[in-house]
Amino acid sequence: MQKFNRDVVMISSHRLPEIFPAGKLPLDFLQTLLQKYANARPENHGLKIGAGLGRDAAVIDLGDRLLIAKTDPITFVAEDIGYYALHINANDVACMGGEPKWFLATLLLPEKNTTPALVEEIFHQLSEACQKIGVALCGGHTEITAGIDRPLVAGCLLGEAPANRSFSPERIEVGDAIILTKGLAVEATSIIGREHTQALAEIFDAEFAQNCKRFLHDPGISVLPEARLAWQVEGVHALHDPTEGGLANAIHELLVELDLGVEIQMASIPLFPETKLLCDHFHLDILGLIASGALLIIGEENACVKLQTKLQRAKITAAVIGRILPSGEGRWLVEGKQRRELPLFRKDEILKVMVCP
Repeated sequence: MQKFNRDVVMISSHRLPEIFPAGKLPLDFLQTLLQKYANARPENHGLKIGAGLGRDAAVIDLGDRLLIAKTDPITFVAEDIGYYALHINANDVACMGGEPKWFLATLLLPEKNTTPALVEEIFHQLSEACQKIGVALCGGHTEITAGIDRPLVAGCLLGEAPANRSFSPERIEVGDAIILTKGLAVEATSIIGREHTQALAEIFDAEFAQNCKRFLHDPGISVLPEARLAWQVEGVHALHDPTEGGLANAIHELLVELDLGVEIQMASIPLFPETKLLCDHFHLDILGLIASGALLIIGEENACVKLQTKLQRAKITAAVIGRILPSGEGRWLVEGKQRRELPLFRKDEILKVMVCP
């Protein structure tokens, strides 16, 4: 009998560590797990789109409409955690074409330092955030949990879409254009600003630190406004919310199951001065920073031109940053005259700051 090696695990010919670092699972390992354990037949209970890389939420066919279902936790921040929890889930529902409707939250609170005021503040944040975008806070679970040092919130959001609305990576085609809205690493800028306010005030100044904190609301981590505009344009194929692992990993997530290539133009990517300064100071690669607040939109070139006009009228920054290439042509990042492989990050760059502030 072959002896199990506790040092490594062999999955799909890839060597994996026994203990994973913080962050998302490696894409190849996750893909294997999903294919092995979450490969439900599409006809099961009306499931139209199930688990898969680059699929931001599940889509269930109810006949006259679609039900969009999503769950996502908030683990990087404590301040304004209720606001984060709603909007991170709402973004993913919107990426599948759904209008957010019903939200359930699981609150895990640390023992020994959870006060009534803290619990009420999180409930207040959840309620206020839901009211502002017309979502019903309809259930969840709350407990004091051993073994954690900060509050954690895991959200479950349900939304609805018309029966004929469909966005998914499977619709992406060779030659499609790629739009990025707002700019890179909105969420990372906000998180660093909130978790290291004092340090940023000392390194830069107090105004800079406050500007970074405000990124949560301005330009904001919600992509609902631009997603709603994208729903209106025929020829848009897929929407994706770049979260952990940033823009680079988000593009890999979209294309890995399709085995398509891509060329991204670094010079075309919108960047914020505050984010650039943070990356330079902390030696962070902006392509691998958690990036909620930006929306990737992939579609036919003519559709993307029409959508850019709509976005411009709504005063939402947007730029075409690349094109989809045929299978076998690779995934590339163009910087000036150099062309190199689009990086794949094993863990989010923000962890460098969270672990070593």
